[in-house]
Amino acid sequence: MAAIVNTPYDDVFRTLLNDCSSLVIPLVNEIFHASYSGNETVEFYPNEHFINGQDGEERERVTDSCFGIRGEPFRKYHIECQSTADDSMLIRMFEYDAQIALDAGEVEDGVLTVRFPDSAVLYLRCRSSTPDVMTIRIELPGGGLAAYDIPVLKAQRYSPEEIFSKGLLFLIPFHIFSHESRFAEYERDEGLMRGLLSEYEGIKDRLGELAESGRLTEYVKRTIEEMSDKVLEHIARKHDRVREGVRSVMGGKVLEYEAKTILNEGIVLGRTETARRMLVLNFTPEQISQATELSLDEIEGLKQANDFRGLR
Repeated sequence: MAAIVNTPYDDVFRTLLNDCSSLVIPLVNEIFHASYSGNETVEFYPNEHFINGQDGEERERVTDSCFGIRGEPFRKYHIECQSTADDSMLIRMFEYDAQIALDAGEVEDGVLTVRFPDSAVLYLRCRSSTPDVMTIRIELPGGGLAAYDIPVLKAQRYSPEEIFSKGLLFLIPFHIFSHESRFAEYERDEGLMRGLLSEYEGIKDRLGELAESGRLTEYVKRTIEEMSDKVLEHIARKHDRVREGVRSVMGGKVLEYEAKTILNEGIVLGRTETARRMLVLNFTPEQISQATELSLDEIEGLKQANDFRGLR
């Protein structure tokens, strides 16, 4: 099997998951038809797993996510973000699921008990042939059969109205995939371009309304906007007018009050952690210093100690 190479989309997925974990609960509700309230605690587990290959070599596999939600009952989830469907996806899902189950396996009185996570795939692109559900079937010794389904969420299928009505803000950075096939048309046609930008103005306004009402923190809002820019930078790298047009709508100047608001929201994390997050969001060292009271030298040291280039 070919080596799995991380893409900017994987990085955006993980950033949203780890820095804005509350956004994953509506996603789980949508994929698995769960009914979490959104106030549950999300617990993360190591993404690195080591798998023994048929040639005896031990290989590291890094999942996109492995987390649990403290509900009734507690459940563990595994979601992979995939930009394009490929035939190796089911094989990788089984490898990951089996290793996640084995990592938490329990042996008692000669019996090994493993619990597979609820697993799903988030496809950013899909075709008419992309299934809504994939299935792993295991033939057991003695003729027994075990099988489990892996639901597929197709990000391209969700309109802005569905995203906001269902609380699927996690999908906003990936919404641009639904327009990818028309980039060349947008570049040529001013009317179509205005329609695209109007749609993103609506998204920006609704995010602002959620933040103003207190239903979304300023930090999460800024992260969604910044991650949207990261996806846009990669997917529209050959379409300058689309890239710059959408960026002009979703970006904009970072205001001083936003830095102060984010500091207040993240104060429990400590000033250093807040500064780290603000670096990810492209605040300037001066803005970070003013908000956190860290010196410019301390912020520069934090930049050098952490690799913030992966999402640039």
